[in-house]
Amino acid sequence: MNNKDLTYSILKKPLFTEKSSAQQERFNTYSFVVAPWATKVQVRQAVESLFGVHVTKVNTQNVPGKVKRLAGVQGRTSGWKKALVTLKEGEAIELA
Repeated sequence: MNNKDLTYSILKKPLFTEKSSAQQERFNTYSFVVAPWATKVQVRQAVESLFGVHVTKVNTQNVPGKVKRLAGVQGRTSGWKKALVTLKEGEAIELA
């Protein structure tokens, strides 16, 4: 697997919520859904190489799946990993 494929396998998609939008404006922090096996260093390298920015801090969080019920049958949604990436002052990522 080459470096570009590894970058895309680490960063799954950006996370767009009200809370993440507020964090982008106030703290210059962007949220991404990442691979469950990705480390903070790998996330940092992937964001820097893909978007050409300088990352100052990476926080990760394992989000557990939720118990759901459909027609009386109980199931569970899968969990996922979230990364909060803080950029250097004055830099931004165009995610539109």
